[in-house]
Amino acid sequence: MNKVKAAVFASGNGSNFEAIMKHEKLACDVVLLVCDKPGASVIEKASSYSVQTFVLNPEDFESKGKYEEEILIKLEQEGVEWIFLAGYMRIAGETLLHAYERKIMNIHPSLLPAFPGKDAIGQAFRAGVAVTGVTVHFIDEGVDTGPIIAQEQVEIFPEDTEELLKIRIQKVEHVLYPTVINSILLSDKME
Repeated sequence: MNKVKAAVFASGNGSNFEAIMKHEKLACDVVLLVCDKPGASVIEKASSYSVQTFVLNPEDFESKGKYEEEILIKLEQEGVEWIFLAGYMRIAGETLLHAYERKIMNIHPSLLPAFPGKDAIGQAFRAGVAVTGVTVHFIDEGVDTGPIIAQEQVEIFPEDTEELLKIRIQKVEHVLYPTVINSILLSDKME
């Protein structure tokens, strides 16, 4: 049976991309990496997994809409049905949201709605909270405001540094995200 085709969008080093790719029984085929940062480490990781890369600099386009239209053409060419954001540092616009309604997931390093946006780990650390965590959610037009699919708590210890906390959060992300992806894709097939 043919697996669902998916794309991963990433901007940085690609640790969540790699966690998805390493998952033993992933319920989809990742056929494309979309990256908005030429030279990002994730591009090399995609190559090592023989995943086609599509690298676009948003600054080369006159608008967000034009940038996303170019991505949409590529997604359609590759038959992509699902999009997984994995450290993609851009807000998806209406072009992508309309074409992939409730088919775009994101992983965020906090217990949303707490600490949305950039530097969520630093925000939680500086706020002095005892617990933070990881959220997997569908995206909408807001910043980390879409419907929550799953969350897992991560305790902040008194001796923690921001870097230690980040390492523990990423360990949770790397297990939770592929697990949730599989769960959603398998339940989607049943419908």
